Parts: sequence; C-alpha cells; structure tokens
Amino acid sequence: MNELFEHTSIKKAYFALAMPVVLSMAVTLIYNLVDTFFVSKTGNPDLVAGVSQAAPIFTLMIAIGDVFGLGGSSLISRLFGEHQDRIARNVSGYCFYYSIVCGVVVTVIMLSFQTPILHLLGASPTTWRFAREYYLVIAWGAPFIIFGLSPANILRTEGLAVQSMIASMVGTAINIFLNPVFIFTCGWGAGGSALATVTSSVIADILMVYYLRTKSKKLTTSIHETRISRQLQCQIYAIGIPASVTNIMVTFATAMTNRYLIAYGANSVAAMGIAMKANSIIIMIMVGFAFGAQPLIGYAYGARDERRFNEVIRFDLRVIISINLILTIVLLVLAPHIIALFMNRPAIVHEGALMLRWLSLTTTFAGIILVFTTTFQSMGKAVPAFWLSFSRQGLIFGIAIAVLAKFFGYTGILAAQACSDLLTLILSLVFYQLYRPHFDKTKKQQ
Repeated sequence: MNELFEHTSIKKAYFALAMPVVLSMAVTLIYNLVDTFFVSKTGNPDLVAGVSQAAPIFTLMIAIGDVFGLGGSSLISRLFGEHQDRIARNVSGYCFYYSIVCGVVVTVIMLSFQTPILHLLGASPTTWRFAREYYLVIAWGAPFIIFGLSPANILRTEGLAVQSMIASMVGTAINIFLNPVFIFTCGWGAGGSALATVTSSVIADILMVYYLRTKSKKLTTSIHETRISRQLQCQIYAIGIPASVTNIMVTFATAMTNRYLIAYGANSVAAMGIAMKANSIIIMIMVGFAFGAQPLIGYAYGARDERRFNEVIRFDLRVIISINLILTIVLLVLAPHIIALFMNRPAIVHEGALMLRWLSLTTTFAGIILVFTTTFQSMGKAVPAFWLSFSRQGLIFGIAIAVLAKFFGYTGILAAQACSDLLTLILSLVFYQLYRPHFDKTKKQQ
C-alpha cells in the first residue's frame, strides 16, 4: 500500500484510486437515469413528481452515511500517512458499527414523523400517495443505505478501490434489473422503485463486508476493535458532518426548488426531476474523481509531503475541469433529446431542456469547489469544508433562489443554482488562500 501512496507517479496513483470510484459512479449514474426512465415510462406526471419529491430522502441517507464514510476515511488516510496503523484499524471498526446504529435511529425518526417530513418535501394532494409509497420503503431501508457508505469509502484508504467499485457496481446492476420488475411486472409503482434501491443496497453491503474480511490487512469488522479516543471521535465528526452537509444541502436545494416550482404545476416539478437526474451525468463523474483522489491527498498531508500534496491537487483540478467542460458542451447541445428519452411530452421536453441547460452551465465551477472541499476534508480542516458544503446548495442557494424568484419569477428559479455556483467558487478560492497548508519540513507528525 505504501508504494502506491508514497512512490508511484501522481498520474498513475491518481487514476488507480480514482478510476474505480468513477466507474462505480458511472454505474450508479446509469441506475439513476434508468430509474428515472422507468418511473417516467409510467406516463403519470403525478407519480414522477411524487418520486422526485421523496427522492431527497435517499440523498439525505447518503449524507448521513458520509459522516462515517468520509469522516472516517479522511482520518484513516492521515493516520496511514503517519504510520499509525493500529489506531486507524480501530477507527475503521468504530465507523463500521456506529453507522449501523445511526441507520436504525433514522428509520425510527422517519416512521414517527412521516407526515410533517412529506409536507416539508413539498408533497401536494395530487402527489402525496406516490411520495409516501417511495418514502416508507426507503425509511425501512435506512440502516442498509447508511451503513453502505462506511465500507465503500474506508476500503479505498487501503488502496482497495477496485473491490469497493465491484460491490457498488453489482448492487447497482441488480437495482437496474429489479426496477422494471417491481414497477411494472409487480405493479408496485413508486414503492417498487424504492424497494429495488433498498434490495440492491443490502447486496452491495454484503459484498463490501466480504471484501473487508478477506482482502483488507489493516481494516477491521470486529466489534472488539471499535474503541477510540474522544479526540479521534471528534475528528471523525468534525470532517464527516461537513462532508455530509453536501448531500444534505442537495436535499434542501431539491426540496426548495420543488416548492417554488409546484406553483407552476406537476409538469414543472417532473421536468426538473428529470433535468436534475440528467445533470447528474456531470456531477457523478466529478464526484468520482474528487473523492477518488481524497485518500491520496490525505496520505500526502499526513506524511507532510508538500511536493506530492500540491501536485495531486493541481492534477485533480486539471482532470476535473477538462472533463467538465466537454460534458457541459454535450449537455447544452443535446438537452432536448436527453429529456425526450425520459418523457417525450412537448411541454416537459421544452421545460426540461431549459432547466438542464441552466443546471449544466456552471458545473465546472461546482467541480472546482468540490476539489477544494475534499482537500479541506483530507486535511482535517472542518471550518472551510463545512462552509463550502453548506453554501453551494444551502445558504447561498437559499438566498439566491428566494431573491431571483422574487424578481425574475420562473427564470429566476432556474438560474438560482448557476448564481450559487459562481458565488461559492469565489468563496472556495478565498478559503484556499486562508487555509493553504504551510508544511514544516523539519517536523514530522507523530
């Protein structure tokens, strides 16, 4: 493992760690698009809108799982860089079991407060039934969905990115297969889509546990190796919570957008749901590269290797910017055709294409923001990581959509994300200047 993180060329190490994550994200992306495709093929805008309204709950669970997955992997990478393997092993055990407990708590909360939560998500009388069907199944699957993020991320800290990818890809492939079976053959509609997601999560979890037990030499699944200091627990949450805020804010932004758009009818909500899934083509790929590079950045930072640390970040930025620019042009040109693949209704194609163009316009900015965010997470810098995660689709987005909707109406709603991306990019550049590390070459971390 040390050879890969310490001596292998930046380009080779970067792609060795990032490409499995990108491929895993690509398969997940295919699932997201196929899922939207099958839901859209029901031909019921209320059902599509209902699933779009409840879908942020799944994103919220991913965010909660990231507390342990990203918080834990960030700390473990730094500990490996400092050659504190025994402590890192116990951190992995802590994240493994506490993520399961957290998932059970989420299920209890969601089942207890389903009505107010569905109202908060913007479910209307016409979409309530479909949103509730999706919501209830996902609620019961929370422990499996939340837990999966822990081994998926922690495996990569030991260079087992391929194994993490295989587990994710198998789960996603099963999800793709089960979606049409549950939605159409079994006639379970929105609930069937959610059940396919939960089932695939269970299978992926089983595979990841298998790889942890058979392939890993430094990580653990033992309940007897979970004791870590209060200080280390705080480090997990200090990075994990800001990391999870990114996905929580995706939920917030989606719910906010739906609440503003519902005044324009279910077609507008359905079109935005399709446009967001299509835009995830870019988002998922850049997330794969950014998070794939995170263990390499964390290891270099823990080892106090300034040259390697800076080279990884520069290479990460070049890759993400280049790919983003190409994919943005493709989506801008092909937007109507992409929307039509999911629901070929003239009104929805027209609205969805406009929405997709607005969403994809500034994803290159979002990619740069993500590189800086994951860099701060890798360094254990909780404050800038939190504010970048909280701002792009949270604080800044909330202010942008409120102001732009008031002055520009429908167009303002569509432009809110682009405005937020630009402002958050400026904030990320300021933060990097303020928190840029200055390595003491005469002192190694112990």
